[in-house]
Amino acid sequence: MNLTDLQALEERYLMRTYRRAPVEFVRGEGASLWDSDGNEYLDFLAGISVCSVGHCNPEVVEAVSEQAGRLMHTSNLFYTEPMVRLAERLAESSLGGRVFFSNSGTEANECAIKIARKQAHRRGVEAPEIVSFERDFHGRTYGALAATPALAANPALGPMLPGFRSVPLNDASALHAAIGENTAAVLIEPIQGEAGIYPLSDEALLAARQACDEVGALLIFDEIQTGVGRTGSLWAYEQTPVRPDLLTSAKALGGGMPIGACVTTPAAGEVLEPGDHGSTFAAGPLACVAALAVLEIVDDPALLRGVRERGEQLREGLLALEGVREVRGRGLMLGVGLEQGLDAAALGARLLERGLIVNVPEPGTLRLLPPLTVDSDQIERATAMIGEALLSYDAG
Repeated sequence: MNLTDLQALEERYLMRTYRRAPVEFVRGEGASLWDSDGNEYLDFLAGISVCSVGHCNPEVVEAVSEQAGRLMHTSNLFYTEPMVRLAERLAESSLGGRVFFSNSGTEANECAIKIARKQAHRRGVEAPEIVSFERDFHGRTYGALAATPALAANPALGPMLPGFRSVPLNDASALHAAIGENTAAVLIEPIQGEAGIYPLSDEALLAARQACDEVGALLIFDEIQTGVGRTGSLWAYEQTPVRPDLLTSAKALGGGMPIGACVTTPAAGEVLEPGDHGSTFAAGPLACVAALAVLEIVDDPALLRGVRERGEQLREGLLALEGVREVRGRGLMLGVGLEQGLDAAALGARLLERGLIVNVPEPGTLRLLPPLTVDSDQIERATAMIGEALLSYDAG
């Protein structure tokens, strides 16, 4: 079956919720992908920050293969060792409380929203509110969607779940003013990912923490894209002046297997009770052994130092290119702001043709999320390819 056949089947049978590039990938290894014609690509998107330890990482593959031959599923009605070992590792590496496992990032955020609302009801709040920043992205199920202002504005998907409001990005005064006695939580990304890689300022983070403490609200960090080493520390909050009450994780956590997690402080971990929440497939042994293998690789000072070093190498190389206005982000989570008049979508398409995979989250930005295991030579190759594409763009 060739690409044309696949496109015909997609047109007939798949809902039109994605615009796919005209490429069929059939194999991956490390930072490389190969299409059905045998062409090799350097992947600086990593499955939208999912394959952060590289495609088909041997340690993840071995863990999943061995577990698949022994036990694939039992449900959460019984114990499995991978589930409790992973919960311990996640809690002890972060907030020290409890963990709820899910199958995705949006589901992890739904759990966090439930905890926040129930906690608010416990302190007498009848109509709890959750505050986010404009341009935040928290998911597409209805709770997470309501906390994602740009998507929640679509009237065709309404009515939205009530109790959500947003303020301008990094506006500490507006954030503080929006938080009151009815606030259940502030739900924010420490670095906005889908919006185009926009870091939150220390001032805004401190304002969020202070205001939450004043009214008894919870501070929730959506670390679905920033977590598991992406910014050069295991969790992005470790490089900020604040500590959240909950954090959510997914994407890179499974190394390619679908898994999410909501991790709490000890106090927030006592809010949910039996029957409050659940998931049929979550915490399955396959996904949990994959996550354990990923954390064994990523939670390593040498690797995290390498993420910071390679990130700085990539940043400096990009800033030296004609046509690059700015580079935002931290570690290997970078947004490349292009000069006025440059079309990021057209540039991204040219890069794909040249064998480099990037993402275009907004008209003037390229998003780069290479595997954390990327090496210096691959950074140089990607930078050179972007420079060549920019020169050819200028040449028409």
